[in-house]
Amino acid sequence: MPIDRRTFLGLTAALAALPGGPAPARAATMEAPMRRKIPGTTELLPVIGMGTADTFNVGKSAEERGPLTEVMSLLLQRAPGAVVDTAPSYGSAEAVTGDLLLAAGARRRVFVATKISTSASNAPAQFAGSLSDLHTDTVDLLQVHNLIDWRDNLKLLRQLKEQHKVRYIGITHYREDAHEALAQILRNERVDFLQVNYSLAERNAEKVLLPLCQERGVAVLVNRPFQDGRLFSAIKGKPVPDWAGEVDCTTWGQLFLKFIVSHPAVTTAIPATSKPRNMADNLGAGFGRMPDTRERARIAAALA
Repeated sequence: MPIDRRTFLGLTAALAALPGGPAPARAATMEAPMRRKIPGTTELLPVIGMGTADTFNVGKSAEERGPLTEVMSLLLQRAPGAVVDTAPSYGSAEAVTGDLLLAAGARRRVFVATKISTSASNAPAQFAGSLSDLHTDTVDLLQVHNLIDWRDNLKLLRQLKEQHKVRYIGITHYREDAHEALAQILRNERVDFLQVNYSLAERNAEKVLLPLCQERGVAVLVNRPFQDGRLFSAIKGKPVPDWAGEVDCTTWGQLFLKFIVSHPAVTTAIPATSKPRNMADNLGAGFGRMPDTRERARIAAALA
């Protein structure tokens, strides 16, 4: 008997939490995730990727890395080519990311993004360390982290791009008080990507940054999509609306993510998690129907 989309997503998320569950492979064969073009190219990225801040900052034991291996496996199977975003300032996260990709033989099956998180004088050595930790000779995206020494670091990033050590360059921040500075850089400098905080609880990026990225042809990665978990606190005890199925969502998390990735300027959201069940749920937001303008307003109103 055929199953509807909502039932399928629910079963997929549930099965993914079981050791050895077959859900990721089934999902990959039954449906492809929604993808967005990197502006100015023909390259497509799944709209749901993965961050590693805090969640991948673990030791080397099997107990610590086991859940992360499952998380990475889900990403590889359900969203091949997705963004995996990390940074040398995330403790061991960058090295853990590299080790997991190496063990899976999957470096070319993800879009690896990392950052320069230090002064320009130390940046070349830091980037060399990143390449070593990630077990690679190149990265897909290198970003100036939180605008640290951004003028000189952007010069280095451009040199590395010319040397084919990186394919794309960008800038990042995670706070709204940095949005004006980000906008000024976007107006005056040429970058390929902006990574910025944007969620139902932090919508300031909609005012200037997202329209500016559309105008300038800049891809957008969204960090803090759940506002570090505070969005879930806001809806604690509230049932998922019945109409969520109209946009193929079964959970609040999927509604939150679909609100973000349905914005036409957004390329990819990069939620971070160390839990396979949550990873399966996040990835579910990359499938099915996307909210239109009316439905986006409905999602926002449900949080009020």
